[in-house]
Amino acid sequence: MLGISFVKAQPTTHIIQYRGGKVVREGAGLSFFYFAPTTSLVAVPVGSRDCPFIFENVTADFQSITVQGLVTYRISHPANAAGLLDYSLKTDGKTYESDDPEKLPERVVATAKVLIQQAIRALPLRDALRAADEVSERVGRQFSTHPEVTALGLELLGFSILAIKPTTETARALEAEAREAILKAADDAIFERRNSSVDGERRIRENELSTEVAVEQKKRQIRETQMEAEASFRRKKHELEKADMAASIHLEEERKAFVEKKAANVRTLAEADAHRVEAVVEAFRNADPRIVQVLAAAGMEPGQLIAQAFGGIAERAEKIGELNVSPDLLNSLLLSGGKHEVAKETARVTR
Repeated sequence: MLGISFVKAQPTTHIIQYRGGKVVREGAGLSFFYFAPTTSLVAVPVGSRDCPFIFENVTADFQSITVQGLVTYRISHPANAAGLLDYSLKTDGKTYESDDPEKLPERVVATAKVLIQQAIRALPLRDALRAADEVSERVGRQFSTHPEVTALGLELLGFSILAIKPTTETARALEAEAREAILKAADDAIFERRNSSVDGERRIRENELSTEVAVEQKKRQIRETQMEAEASFRRKKHELEKADMAASIHLEEERKAFVEKKAANVRTLAEADAHRVEAVVEAFRNADPRIVQVLAAAGMEPGQLIAQAFGGIAERAEKIGELNVSPDLLNSLLLSGGKHEVAKETARVTR
C-alpha cells in the first residue's frame, strides 16, 4: 500500500537496509517497515551450515582414492559476504534476486578440495589411507587462513574427513595383501608356538638330563666315598692283621724261646736227675741186694710190705704148693690203702 512494506528477519539472518546507496540500518533478526521504491534489502544468513563433500583424488603413487568429509562454517562478517555476493531480496522481501547464496557452499567445498588435494598428493596410497586425522587437522588450519575464506568473512566451525577409501580393485588387492600378511602372521605365530613348544620340551629334556647327570654324579660320589671307606677299612684291617701277625709271630717267638728255655731247663733237670741217679746207682752198685731191699722197705706202708711179700712168694711160686689168702686179709689190705700194690703183685703172681 503506497509502496510501504514490512520485513521481519530471523535471528540467524542479518538484514542490511540500503537507501540512496547508504546503509540505513543493519542487524540480525530485525523487523521494520520500509518504503519499497527507494529501499534495497540485503539478507545474509549468519547461522552455521554443513557442507558435505565427496570426491576422487590421486596419491603420490598414482592411485585413485575417494575422500569423504564435512565442512561446517558460518558467515561471521555479513558485510564482506554481501560485498562479494548478491544477497539482495526482491520487492517481496522474501526471495533472492540471484543464485549467489547457493553458490557459497560450492565455493567453500571447492576450497576444501584444493587444500585436500595438496595434502594428499604428497602421500603414497598406504600413508594416505591412514592419514585422515592428520589431513583433517592440516586442512582445517589452512582453510581458516585461506584468502578467499577471509575475504568472504567466513568462520570455520569444523572440518573433518570422514573416510579415505581406495577403489574396489585396489581395496581387494590391499585386502588380499593384508589377508596374506595376517595368514603369514598366523603361520609365524603357529611356528613360534611350535618352536616355543619344542624349546620348552628341549629345556625340559635338558633339565631331566641335567638331573640325571647330577644324580649319577651323586651316585658316583657315593660309590667313590664307599670305595674309599672300604679301601680305608681294608687298609686298617690289613694293618691290624699285620699287627696281629706281628704280635702272633712275636708271641710264637716268645713261646718258642720259652719252650726252648723250658726244654733246656728240663734237660738240665733231667741231666741233674740222671747224674743223681747215676751217683745213687754207683753208690749201690757194690752193695748187697738184700741191704738195698731192706733200705727200700724202710718207711713203707703195711700194704706195700705185704705186696712186696707177695712179690717174694711169686718169685718162688714153683716151690709153694698152695697159698690161701683169707678175704679178711685182702679186705684189710684194701682198706689200708695198699689196694693198688696188692693188685699189681696179685696180677704178677697170677701170671
